[in-house]
Amino acid sequence: MATSNAAGDCDASPKGGTPGFVKILNDKQLFIPDVAGNKLFHGYGNIEQNSKVGLIFLIPGHNSTVRINGRVTVVDRSQLSDAKLEVFDPDEKAEVLQGLLLDVEESYSHCPRALKFSRLWDVGEISKNIAKPPIGVKEPGI
Repeated sequence: MATSNAAGDCDASPKGGTPGFVKILNDKQLFIPDVAGNKLFHGYGNIEQNSKVGLIFLIPGHNSTVRINGRVTVVDRSQLSDAKLEVFDPDEKAEVLQGLLLDVEESYSHCPRALKFSRLWDVGEISKNIAKPPIGVKEPGI
């Protein structure tokens, strides 16, 4: 999810889960749960100033993507009781803290060319990167 503040300073934050973790409410609205993580919530600070967001959906093994742009409203945890939210492979910290209600302004598929060039789903490339990570960043909590 990409956001920016009133000055145009940008932030992008990955979201993820099992298929359907983003709930389609109707033709023009989505609900995006926010699962406990590092609790930095940089995007939420931006959303307070600028409610416009951009999403890109990547589907493992599939090179095409879906892009969605629109405006979001923060939904408090107390408003989540009726939403059936699932957390993929939960750990002791995996709980839905809050979420975003997205009013879709535009939605479209994106050509697969960039993902083909990146070899994102290539098993050989994945194995090589597991054996020798291309960047020296540790996963949080490890």
